[in-house]
Amino acid sequence: MSLLELQKELRKFNQASKLTGALDDVDRLIECLVNAREEVAAANESHTTSLTLTKLQNPVSAQLDAINSDLGRVHKSQNAFHKALSRAFKESKGTLPTDHDPMSSQTALINRAIVMHLLREGQFEVASTFIGEAQPQSETSQTSSQPRQPPPSITISRPDTPSDPMITDADIPSDLSAFRSQELQERFASMYSILASIRRRNLYPAIEWARVNSPELEARGSNLEFELCKLQFIWLFKGPLVNGLPATMDNGVPGALKYARENFKRFQGRHLREIERLSCSLVYSPNLGESPYRTIFDISLAFDEVASSFTREFCSLIGLSAESPLYVAATAGALALPNLVKWTSINKAKNTEWTTQNELAFETPLPKSMLYHSIFVCPVSRGQTTDANPPVMLPCGHVLARESLQKLAKGSRYKCPYCPSEGIVKDAREIIL
Repeated sequence: MSLLELQKELRKFNQASKLTGALDDVDRLIECLVNAREEVAAANESHTTSLTLTKLQNPVSAQLDAINSDLGRVHKSQNAFHKALSRAFKESKGTLPTDHDPMSSQTALINRAIVMHLLREGQFEVASTFIGEAQPQSETSQTSSQPRQPPPSITISRPDTPSDPMITDADIPSDLSAFRSQELQERFASMYSILASIRRRNLYPAIEWARVNSPELEARGSNLEFELCKLQFIWLFKGPLVNGLPATMDNGVPGALKYARENFKRFQGRHLREIERLSCSLVYSPNLGESPYRTIFDISLAFDEVASSFTREFCSLIGLSAESPLYVAATAGALALPNLVKWTSINKAKNTEWTTQNELAFETPLPKSMLYHSIFVCPVSRGQTTDANPPVMLPCGHVLARESLQKLAKGSRYKCPYCPSEGIVKDAREIIL
């Protein structure tokens, strides 16, 4: 079973395994029993008591049957998902070849990936211990005794602040002791502190960070600061019964209106339409659930989504990928391993080998979030583009491989093979997938 099929089974399980129906039936049963008890207590007659209990039998029996039916559906969905998991993670028959280990000569690369993962997770003491044990003492002492060049870095500079060198994913130093940088640890500690505040539904630290870094975020086309302010507006709009904040004029609808007046003005250039919708929603505050703006105020997943966006933007500004490369590589490998074992076993039985380098003989079942290198097949040559033969887009919008365009060209001009357009070869633009 592929990962996509397992995700479909998980969605079915989430929909069918909810206990809402059973809880509603239990509440109705309790209400029925309470009403019967009050009726008996008010009448205080044996005849009324007997009649009430007789009338109670059928409703109680029906409610119990409904509860059992609800629980039966949940149990059935659990069994179905258990079978899906068993099929997806069944023991693979066969083994992978061990005569060639491409990572055996990449110990330093693996160690650096482990250190970066520990730092990303906020495990600074564990990372320091790992560095001390993974790097030989002689190297550590030699490195500390000699003047060391500053690690390769990128700089996020502002006119009013000094340059701030950071370690990046793309250019990581070979000396593991460079990861003991107090500055790097403070950056990640700051990130986890802000994430902890978001989980507590306190958005102000994240908003302040986004405001300080707004020039860099706007240059990247990020909407993080506005999304944080928008969520804060909605959180205040919900009022003290939902957000648990003090019932003052800074909370509820008055607090949301005050917050909008103080913070939304600077976003009017890019987000005027959304600000207008948020403002109009105030009119429907007494009956928001029946208003056309009810979807805006569904924030069941909003805090998790804004936390992910914050993590992505934070790591991007210091030159790191949003997710740990070690986690992505290990997860992708675990997902692809069963197919790889099966393919290896088939090849071994047929006494054949796959000779093509840099690609596999089968599609690796990975989610979209792990697909980084898209493939383009030229519709003219039917061949896959490469770095030496990249895809190019013609002014008419059609895309083909550069070598195909050169073969179609007569001198410096060409005619598009898919439309009547003609043009000059130099006008074709290389595209990056």
